[in-house]
Amino acid sequence: MSDTPARIVPAADQTLRILTMMSRARGPLAASVIAKTLDIPRSTVYQLLDTLQVNGFVVHVSRTWGLSTAAFELAGGYARQEPIARLGRPLLAQLTDRIGESTHVAVMSGRDVVYIVEERAARRPALVTDVGVRLPAHLTATGRAMLAALPAEQVRALYPDASAFADRTGRGPRSLPQLRTLLRETRAAGVATEDGEVTAGMRSVAVAVLDHAGWPVAAVAATWSDFGTTDTAAVTTAVSEAAATLATRLR
Repeated sequence: MSDTPARIVPAADQTLRILTMMSRARGPLAASVIAKTLDIPRSTVYQLLDTLQVNGFVVHVSRTWGLSTAAFELAGGYARQEPIARLGRPLLAQLTDRIGESTHVAVMSGRDVVYIVEERAARRPALVTDVGVRLPAHLTATGRAMLAALPAEQVRALYPDASAFADRTGRGPRSLPQLRTLLRETRAAGVATEDGEVTAGMRSVAVAVLDHAGWPVAAVAATWSDFGTTDTAAVTTAVSEAAATLATRLR
């Protein structure tokens, strides 16, 4: 191993510090706040933010700056690594045994969710949520649970216009105002729901898994058929408890 001290590239160091600060904030930040907190010249902060914006890592909204889709891709890449999958797998096994329905854990990746763990219940319908499958976040319970935990500016950055709203079954939000209404209802209920937006005849409930800063790193969900006699209240309680346990273990 070399004893030569590592060389710090100022621009790279400053950029990483800015991204780190933004990732830990509860919402978008003013450039002046970033400059003062990190002791970086304001002109330099603006130059770095402009570069990050061009590359899709930040978005400029009402004189403030927030993380954008490329940053979510990086976060999703990290979230798909070992900790969530390793800790989530036994929790899902217990959850499925408890409720008798299929369960899964998903993470955000841009405007999609990616399923990283799944536990299929015996004698239940096949699902489209295999590990590695991507689905539009605004149509899924897991995606809605995580979107509801994001600042409004971040949601706006992810859904800038009608073209961002993919459709599968003709159901679900088709505009930002409709999505915002749905997310307000989700926050009020403390749980996200989905009924036929992904697959006709199937419904889901999901709860976000929040990190130490309150950022949604994943969501736990259960899915079942409309034609069964599933106790929705009992499933919701069990999913909420599993999500809270996973959040505690990840911290």
